[in-house]
Amino acid sequence: MTASRSPSRSRWIEAWDPEDEVFWEEKGAGIANRNLFFSVLSEHIGFSVWTLWSVLVLFMGPEYGLSPADKFLLTSMVTLVGAVVRVPYTFAVAVFGGRNWTIISAGLLLVPTVAAFTVMEPGTSFSTFLWVGLLAGIGGGNFASSMTNINAFFPMRRKGWALGLNAGGGNVGVATIQLVALAVIGASGGPRVLLGIYIPLIVVAAVLAALFMDNLATVKNDTGAAVDAAKDAHTWIMSFLYIGTFGSFIGYSFAFGQVLTNQFGRTPLQATYLTFIGPLLGSLIRPVGGRLADRYGGARITLWNYVAMAAATMVLVVASMQKSLSLFVAAFVVLFSLTGIGNGSTYKMIPGIFQTKALAEGLEGEAAVAYGRRLSGASMGLIGAMGALGGVGINLAFRQSFLSYGSGTGAFVAFLVFYGVTFAVTWAVYLRRPAGQAVSTVAAETKPQLSYAEV
Repeated sequence: MTASRSPSRSRWIEAWDPEDEVFWEEKGAGIANRNLFFSVLSEHIGFSVWTLWSVLVLFMGPEYGLSPADKFLLTSMVTLVGAVVRVPYTFAVAVFGGRNWTIISAGLLLVPTVAAFTVMEPGTSFSTFLWVGLLAGIGGGNFASSMTNINAFFPMRRKGWALGLNAGGGNVGVATIQLVALAVIGASGGPRVLLGIYIPLIVVAAVLAALFMDNLATVKNDTGAAVDAAKDAHTWIMSFLYIGTFGSFIGYSFAFGQVLTNQFGRTPLQATYLTFIGPLLGSLIRPVGGRLADRYGGARITLWNYVAMAAATMVLVVASMQKSLSLFVAAFVVLFSLTGIGNGSTYKMIPGIFQTKALAEGLEGEAAVAYGRRLSGASMGLIGAMGALGGVGINLAFRQSFLSYGSGTGAFVAFLVFYGVTFAVTWAVYLRRPAGQAVSTVAAETKPQLSYAEV
């Protein structure tokens, strides 16, 4: 089998079967890896724009007239928009094509960046900052469309690594913009210098996507898949688990710097020296989480990762109460790393769960692969959107904790309880009982049963 392009549809690949090992070795791997590389680049810029305001609020001193609660509300709303737009971005890939939508979504990043460049000065009203900040939320949508697109390029046996690498490379955008901000602040530059750096980078990402990416004609617009995915309980269970991993990552990415400045009295420059470390490690380790899930099973890795996240959060509670900056930063960096591992393992679980259901229901070969690919691709947008809503909850929890107690301790206690619940759900649904209990009795009598612990 060959990857073929229609002469009338430039950059469209009509035939694509990554599960065919001969095809994969001869042509598929090279094409998939090339698309993965430029997908990562575009998603990386998208994450940078989405988390732009986590950095901009550090530039906004007393002359801007914003309270800590105002800043947490601002970053919460940016996170909210990023979560909501993930749903339409997921299905945009099937409507426009992965390459075409990458070009469009990259180009759209110019809107919030130019708008922020225009209004970023003392005297601008909070409502104006809020509306402009909301525009930055579209950067969060790039993740959903990118993951849906890359999911279609890679075979099941390589999805954990590929999806982890794609997401991790995008997540690094959080740390990158914080590092760039550190350099700008260190050079006595203002927020407009930071924005001016990213405007041309957005253009570069869009141009490179146009030159080097492809559309897969096999990814058709299928509204039925969205409906079926929304009806499946596993979509919502995985959404809940992803709130615990990615919701934590993006929520902490927005809030870490503000916690350091408000609770520990760090200056913006001092805070920025520390804030990039956690997101950087959490991003770089995400492919490792995917690889571990490929080898040991995503459910097992996710379960024990939640145990470790709860332990790190307990240390954060102690550090927060004792006002120990060194212990606080160390525990936060560890927690960031654990969110990265969990991000990789949970996203590996998604295609595995639907593939397991297909096999348990009696489907075989290409029919089972098509079933798993169809529902996993459709569910990723919903799961990604719900996961990002966790970031909203984290920022709102910090806002309320600072309003009520003057510190983030109350928020950390709430997070600790939540991680306990995610541990229980992971064990109860994916490790306590076999997949056969989740499918029909007929399938159970006619097919060998697979355990969700293997996904």
